[in-house]
Amino acid sequence: MGNWTLDSIAWDRFDASKVDLEILRNIKAAAMVERNGGDYRIYLNRVFADDPVVVQDVDRWADEEVQHGMALGRWAQLADPGWDFDAAFERFRKGYQIVLDVTTSVRGSQAGEMLARCIVETGTSSYYSALKDATAEPVLKQICAKIAADEFRHYKLFYDHLRRCLERDQLGKFARLRIGWGRLAESEDDELAYAYFAANAPEGAVYDRKRAMEAYARRAYPLYRPTHVQRAIAMVLKAVGLQPQGRLNTLLTRLGLWFLRRRSTRLAAEGA
Repeated sequence: MGNWTLDSIAWDRFDASKVDLEILRNIKAAAMVERNGGDYRIYLNRVFADDPVVVQDVDRWADEEVQHGMALGRWAQLADPGWDFDAAFERFRKGYQIVLDVTTSVRGSQAGEMLARCIVETGTSSYYSALKDATAEPVLKQICAKIAADEFRHYKLFYDHLRRCLERDQLGKFARLRIGWGRLAESEDDELAYAYFAANAPEGAVYDRKRAMEAYARRAYPLYRPTHVQRAIAMVLKAVGLQPQGRLNTLLTRLGLWFLRRRSTRLAAEGA
């Protein structure tokens, strides 16, 4: 486990007057995804069944992911005492499950899987950093700071394993770019959309992936500042084997900020 537990959080500092109801909806969704770390433990342990070092690290990583979900869920219940975290998670599990009956990575190789893991940790570390800087509620700020630090550490863990896997799998830069881009494109897939739906939609509502994802994105994208995007771009470039700093980072950071602002404006107008 990491260097904190649920008991490390100063729950008595919770300030209901500083809860942002828009952020709360996304925190409920994030709690679903993080708490579901057990399924990814099973998947990754099967993909890396021949590598006991990875299996050991994945077990610790999954425990920390589940703890993230429990911390976010507990905070959400403080912010919304009528919200049933366990019931929402059960609803999520019934509607969304990853494929576990595998022996090889869906990315084509163990190196490809580790690259995809690096991309995921890039997204989560930048998002929780953005949440930490955006929220005024002290307990959520503390939780997000701890989760963001964990996710940066997880990136390093998976990157170290990626380097080791690359020596064996000989994954070229073009293949790394393809896998990295593919994983980035999955950031608006069913998992997060269904988590938002399961956490926030009333009973009897019909799931609409596009509508749920846009509801989540409308609340998430405006939180990002240039520093969050710049660091995320650097982490992605490093994972795919390119220079993390320099002109390419500057260009992609500008493009990333342009995309976030443009999409935020459009989603806000559509949601008005």
